[in-house]
Amino acid sequence: MTAFSPLAIGPHTVQPPVVLAPMAGITNAPFRTLCREFAEGVRGFGGLPPRERADGGKGLFVSEMITTRALVERNEKTMQLIHFDETETPRSIQLYGVDPVTVGKAVRMIVDEDLADHIDLNFGCPVPKVTRKGGGSALPYKRPLLRAILNEAVSNAGDLPVTMKMRKGIDDDHITFLDAGRIAVEEGVTAIALHGRTAAQHYGGTADWDAIARLKEHVPEIPVLGNGDIWSADDALRMMRETGCDGVVVGRGCLGRPWLFGDLVAAFEGGGAPATPTLREVADVMVRHARLLGEWIGDETRGVIDFRKHVAWYLKGFAVGSEMRKRLAVTSSLDELGAQLSELDLEQAWPVGADGPRGRTSGNNRVVLPDGWLKDPYDCAAISADAELDTSGG
Repeated sequence: MTAFSPLAIGPHTVQPPVVLAPMAGITNAPFRTLCREFAEGVRGFGGLPPRERADGGKGLFVSEMITTRALVERNEKTMQLIHFDETETPRSIQLYGVDPVTVGKAVRMIVDEDLADHIDLNFGCPVPKVTRKGGGSALPYKRPLLRAILNEAVSNAGDLPVTMKMRKGIDDDHITFLDAGRIAVEEGVTAIALHGRTAAQHYGGTADWDAIARLKEHVPEIPVLGNGDIWSADDALRMMRETGCDGVVVGRGCLGRPWLFGDLVAAFEGGGAPATPTLREVADVMVRHARLLGEWIGDETRGVIDFRKHVAWYLKGFAVGSEMRKRLAVTSSLDELGAQLSELDLEQAWPVGADGPRGRTSGNNRVVLPDGWLKDPYDCAAISADAELDTSGG
C-alpha cells in the first residue's frame, strides 16, 4: 500500500487527508458528529471495540454553506449553523459570497469573535438560486471578481487558513479551473478542492479525475484536493494514486453512510475491511441521527422531520418495501421512528451493491446565470447589490 502524507491546511494537520464536503441542509453539527464518531473509532459495527478517541480527531469536517451577508447581519438561522461542538477541532466554516467587501467583513467577524479555525470559500455550488446571482460555480468565470474576493478573504483572515472549493467551470465551453487555481495561489489561498464536473453537469455523468491531476500539476505550490465519485474508501485511495492529489473531499458518498469516514481512516492507516453493518446497526444510527438533530434544533418533532430526507439514503439496498418507506418518510417522533424500524427484518446483512451514487445525479442542465454573464470574463458590472443571499444552508 502507498503511504500518503498528512494534509497541511495552514497550521492544521489533517490525517488521514480526508475532508467532509459542505452540503447544504446536510453537514450540520449532528451529521458532523456522526461522521467524526466513526472516523475517531468511538462508534463502530460488528461488535468491534471502539478505539480510543484521538486528540484532534481524524479528518476535517466542514460546516454547511454560510452566506456572508447573513453572517454579517447575524441572521438567527445562520448563527445556529455556525455552532460547533466543543470536541470539533479544527472548526471549519464554508462561506458563500459574491461581494468582496461583504466577504471581507464576514471573515473579519470570524477572526475577531473566534468563530472558526479554518475558512473555506464556495465557488462550486451549481444550484440556480446561487448561480443566477453570479455565485458558486458561476463566479470563477469573472476572473477579477474572483481575485477581489480571495484578496479580501485572505487579507482579513489573519492567521486563519483560507481554502476554496470549485468546479471545472460553467460548462465545457467555459472552463475556468486552471485560471482560478493560479489566481488562488497568487492571492494566498492555502489549498484548493476541485470537483471534477462543470456546473452544467451538476452531479451527472462521471467526475473528470484527469482535471484534478491537471490542476495538481498547474499549482504545485499548494495542496490540491479531489472531489467527485468517491463512494468507498477504495475510491479515495484510487483517486489519490491516479491524480497525485493531496487529499480527498467526500460529499454524496457519505449520505446515509456516515461510517464511510471510519472506512477511510482504516484504509489510509493500512488495514481494516469496509463496514458492512446489518440493518439493525443501520437502524441504530438512524435513530441516533434523528435524536441528535432534535437536540440541536431544540425540538424532537422538528428534528425527526428534518431527518426524513436521510431515510432513503440509509435504507438503500435493504428489503424494506414501498409502504414502509412511505410510513418512515412521514414519522414525527423518535418513538414512532424506532417502532417502525423495529418492524423490519433487522437481521438483514449489508446488501450487495448498496454503495454507489446517492443524491441527485441529473446532468446536462442549463446553468442559470445573470443576463450577459458570459459576454466578457473580465467585466464584473453584472454583479448587483442584491446578489448576496440573505440566508444560509439548505
